[in-house]
Amino acid sequence: MTPSSDPAAEPARRETSADPAAGSARPEAFAALDVSTAEQALHAQPFSKLLGTRLRSFGDGESTLELDIREDLLQQNGFVHGGVLSYAADNAITFAAGTALGAAVLTSGYSIQYIRPAVGSLLRARAEVVHAGRRQAVVRCEVLTVAEDGTQSLCAVAQGTVLSAGRP
Repeated sequence: MTPSSDPAAEPARRETSADPAAGSARPEAFAALDVSTAEQALHAQPFSKLLGTRLRSFGDGESTLELDIREDLLQQNGFVHGGVLSYAADNAITFAAGTALGAAVLTSGYSIQYIRPAVGSLLRARAEVVHAGRRQAVVRCEVLTVAEDGTQSLCAVAQGTVLSAGRP
């Protein structure tokens, strides 16, 4: 894992190296996911690179991903394709869970409800851990669009379960 920067300057870059319940250092598979490792994981995903996804905030059970809305991400009616909204929710959910479960996580399942057509200049997926245990986390996500004037519109909500893929 990459050492984190000054925790006072950027709280999202904190790295937790011990499991308080166990009172000892965690095995590498259960090491906390720091922002540097999270960014590396995001950039290692060819699809995320294709979309130009950025990790905007990360830490303490939360993550926010953003991507610019481009013409090639739209469906036939001019709205952001539902698959792009679903991708953003899935990844934001998984990254938020990684703050609680560690770097080795997999989405077990999620549901998404589309609320309104997604139009704007920016797509933002904000996820927050609702509950985390030793092996799984439940995470809620809001997918919003942001217009040129900064107005945000909620276009989808999702909830997912993420499992730790590490071995005890």
